[in-house]
Amino acid sequence: MSPNPSAESAAANPLAESVAALIPHAQEELAELVAFRSVADFELFPRSESEGAARWVADALRAEGFEDVALLDTPDGTQSVYGRLAGPEGAPTVLLYAHYDVQPPLDEEAWRTPPFELTERDGRWYGRGAADCKGGVLMHLLALRALKANGGVPVTVKFIAEGSEEQGTGGLERYAEEHPELLRADTIVIGDSGNFRVGLPTVTTTLRGMTMVRVSVDTLAGNLHSGQFGGAAPDALAALVRVLDSLRAEDGSTAVDGLAADAEWDGLQYAEADFRADAKVLDGVDLIGSGTVSDRIWARPAVTVLGIDCPPVSGATPSVQAAARALVSLRVAPGQDAVKATELLTAHIERHTPWGARVTVEQVGQGQPFRADTTSPAYGAMARAMAVAYPGEEMQYAGQGGSIPLCNTLAGLYPEAEILLIGLSEPEAQIHAPNESVSPRELERLAVAEAVFLTEYATDGR
Repeated sequence: MSPNPSAESAAANPLAESVAALIPHAQEELAELVAFRSVADFELFPRSESEGAARWVADALRAEGFEDVALLDTPDGTQSVYGRLAGPEGAPTVLLYAHYDVQPPLDEEAWRTPPFELTERDGRWYGRGAADCKGGVLMHLLALRALKANGGVPVTVKFIAEGSEEQGTGGLERYAEEHPELLRADTIVIGDSGNFRVGLPTVTTTLRGMTMVRVSVDTLAGNLHSGQFGGAAPDALAALVRVLDSLRAEDGSTAVDGLAADAEWDGLQYAEADFRADAKVLDGVDLIGSGTVSDRIWARPAVTVLGIDCPPVSGATPSVQAAARALVSLRVAPGQDAVKATELLTAHIERHTPWGARVTVEQVGQGQPFRADTTSPAYGAMARAMAVAYPGEEMQYAGQGGSIPLCNTLAGLYPEAEILLIGLSEPEAQIHAPNESVSPRELERLAVAEAVFLTEYATDGR
């Protein structure tokens, strides 16, 4: 352990020098990985694309000397990639996590460059998954390669790359529960979050959970002429709109009957002006909810209507709609139970469906929220590592409004393990949106931080 890591310049650190030399090749590799359209929705994207990405990760692990490399067939029909790299005798074990599956590209016309073609522009690399989370796979590989170039990897490493994180279908969680020894480790580094701001080293200490439901409303045996029957015939689409509107208070706050939505965040604060800029809120449009921005996005539940099945405006006929569907997501606040939240959401929807319309609520995804123990030794090691990678900056603790259901599964399986969340999904990355990108400088610095962390933890964790 260096006596004063915060005084070291990252540029003079041999691990940093190694990572910097590896970045050009990492860009080529990320381009290869981004090229796979690995969306784990096999009705819309070929299964072969996800399988190809899985094989790419497996080959990369074998090239780094990993043993026991395997494509794990998980219960949701996708594949996760596993490998183990033995460290010195008596060394602690660290599990490195990322996922290779990605969100759909959405409106490809909104992309300035093809979504599955890594493109450099204005100092960033653009492409679906560049930050979330194929860049995370490369971050881990870069850290390990830098360590190998400077004496070797000082810990035993287990590597797991998930194939369906974005779908929330729980394949890896269930596989881990069925094979509890496979992912056991002293510390787990989840490479799927991000810095609060580019250049500000951040670990994520809380995650919201999530539940996703499909709501179907039926009122008629078939569509009817809106002139002949409208005004008396119950409109399923109008009924659905009323149900969805009931999920928010007047100020836009989430309002699910019985679900608390007033918690406060006491850590790093997100300035409203910064949030408006990051979220690209249009001039004159208000933010929704109450409390601080940090309260709203990190400490409280949030409902979102993800999609509605209804006739498009173009080609619509003058009809009363007989049936309508919506996909609804509820982000569950830290400290709340996702199962109970799902029950409350379902009961709310059934209670607020008007006119006696028939309503069914089908759960299609669920994950528990997560809260880390920031007093653990691994956090001290990571703070020292971040000081090397980001000279002059102090590591910050932040929440994240998104969900990584695997975190709670791992915390339950391995209560003694320390869990840290870092990654490349800072606000400029625009993950899940068109024109997702990654900062190569952040990739470089976080790979350095992880390499230094593993060196520090090899001493602390023995």
